[in-house]
Amino acid sequence: MPDDTARAREWTGTGIALALTLVLGTVLVTGLPGDDSGPDDGGPDDGGCRPRTVASWSADTALTSEFARYGDDAGRTDDWTGGDGSHSVRLPDGRLLWLFSDTFLGTVHRPPNPVGESYAWRDTTAPMVRNSAVLMRDGRLESTLPAPLFPDPAPGRWRWPVAARVEARSPGSPEQVVKVLLWVRQDGQHPWIYGVPVATEVATLSLPDLRLESVVTVHDQQQVADPSRRVLFGTTLVEEDGWTYVFGGDDGRPAARPASHAYVARVPDGGLGDPAAWEFWDGSRWQTRARPGPVLGDGRHTGVGSAFSVARDEGTYVLFTMAAGAEGLTTVASYWACSPTGPWHGPAHELTPALPADGTAAYNPQTHPELSGDGRLVLSYDVNWLEMSQAAVMLSRNVSLYRPRFLTVRLGPRD
Repeated sequence: MPDDTARAREWTGTGIALALTLVLGTVLVTGLPGDDSGPDDGGPDDGGCRPRTVASWSADTALTSEFARYGDDAGRTDDWTGGDGSHSVRLPDGRLLWLFSDTFLGTVHRPPNPVGESYAWRDTTAPMVRNSAVLMRDGRLESTLPAPLFPDPAPGRWRWPVAARVEARSPGSPEQVVKVLLWVRQDGQHPWIYGVPVATEVATLSLPDLRLESVVTVHDQQQVADPSRRVLFGTTLVEEDGWTYVFGGDDGRPAARPASHAYVARVPDGGLGDPAAWEFWDGSRWQTRARPGPVLGDGRHTGVGSAFSVARDEGTYVLFTMAAGAEGLTTVASYWACSPTGPWHGPAHELTPALPADGTAAYNPQTHPELSGDGRLVLSYDVNWLEMSQAAVMLSRNVSLYRPRFLTVRLGPRD
């Protein structure tokens, strides 16, 4: 077995669950509902902004079932059978590109599994890669790109893809490419055994063949001595009035600072891959070279999980994150604001999606505007086994535990 595969298999036993610990350990710690941080300026005109909340929601069984169908298909041994991260971007030819972080490849076997349960299962030797990309056309998943799509930048470091968009190769260029935000992490010791944050990068993929052309660092955090203060951007982005607003978070340590802060940067259209084009909100204004200031979170009573999502509903920005304490393992909460810089109002505990089994947890709520419309949002959430000592076995025994699930959400006025 190659060294990289062996390392991936070793990581599977702890790293998937520890990455889950990263998200759940830095989830929102809820105090009393209220406003949090930042003047209500620095962003687009807030005309039409009004309080928004989840008015209704339901399971999107068709989309969830499509990922189950594709993952269970045993026709290939080099394609996606499960993963987390679950970001999407619409391509100019109509295809939908799905980006995943840690991903299982290999073959899925039909039930009964080796312990007699009626779940589809994968071998414990199934290969795992740090990232993958899957193509969908007209609602049907078709193929997995050669994985990993984004190679490790150095031994002991890896890349997790997050938000992406199609934009001009450079400002004013008629040629379009896909720009993908990447989180770079590296091996670390306790309490950073899920990976020390290193930098935010932007990868460029050619169109229509999705060939990796280049990767550039846009926000290097290696000089920030305290890893808990390092900010990685790209968990979500919103396009508005010629700007791309890119949100990010830090890693609050569970023992010292349970909640992560949310931050925001902005880039003019066509500038995602240009480090000089990035501007960061420092708490009072946009600056090209400044320590970002949090727009949400006090580090203890309010904040976000490190993986959260922001959607725009007419004039209102709505942020989805995991909720607090025991609820944080099951419940999605939301904030709303009239500007990316805040103030963010909330939180409100909005919805508790279905989980496939006892002992599992939901995390990484992500909106998918490419699939949304007519007053509804498509929201995905990832599922993992909560007890890390059992994660590798359970994710092999029941493949449905490590695949995205989907909801249809409708927003409405908030009292």
